[in-house]
Amino acid sequence: MPELPEVETIARDLKAANLVGRRIEAAHVRWARTIATPDPAAFVARVRGARINDVGRRAKYLVLPLDTGDTLLIHLRMTGRLALPPSHTPPDPHEHVLLTLDDGRDLRFHDTRKFGRWYLVDDPSQVLGNLGPEPLGEAFTPEWLYTALQAHRRQLKPLLLDQRFIAGLGNIYVDEALWHAQLHPQRPSHTLSRAESDALHAAIRTVLMRGIANMGTTLGTGEANFYSVGRRRGRNQDALAVFRRTGEPCPRCGTPIVRLVVAQRGTHICPSCQRLPA
Repeated sequence: MPELPEVETIARDLKAANLVGRRIEAAHVRWARTIATPDPAAFVARVRGARINDVGRRAKYLVLPLDTGDTLLIHLRMTGRLALPPSHTPPDPHEHVLLTLDDGRDLRFHDTRKFGRWYLVDDPSQVLGNLGPEPLGEAFTPEWLYTALQAHRRQLKPLLLDQRFIAGLGNIYVDEALWHAQLHPQRPSHTLSRAESDALHAAIRTVLMRGIANMGTTLGTGEANFYSVGRRRGRNQDALAVFRRTGEPCPRCGTPIVRLVVAQRGTHICPSCQRLPA
């Protein structure tokens, strides 16, 4: 599933492709369940004629404000991706939503597993309101993180994956941040010292900013891997320290990386650098 750096990369690529300012001349929904709200007929009617004012991101959602006052929110889930082909291009069987633009292109949503969802809302907080702070935003301070960690008695990894706690982190970047901070993923959050919490704060920002700079992480060639607009691959996979590096030497100490299952999620750690205190 695309995480914060991947969704940010897509938002930037859509802007670079001059999506902002385009008017939607028509909409076609080819898989009704992709539209979470409103119903597909209402969705088509409301987006027709609307101009896209901006392309942004909140957590793992793409955010497209329209000049009608509505906001289009897109969650890619596991296999969703976007493309901007010429409108005359025959649709792929896995393209489930097509927005015909006023410049001869379509904004098309391709999703082989059909888990992605589109929301058209007049108030984005209906969908985004329960999300935690953005880890690259001003509200995500070292002080906030330490206080928030102390307020919970959960293992670090499932807590960091909880979008209500911090918005945008997923399996890849949580594993990488915990390795950078030398923290075990099963460490209870309230046991962290202020110094350990500060190290985690810095690590989260470091791995996310690196992921954005490298235009996302593409781990393989399958449909479930990340592709940005036009199927462009990311290159952050070359910068990963532990994620899916089982058996390879830790970049810090040389100990072989091991794979655990934490909260039903595959998890990668260095057993020497990331010890679980007794």
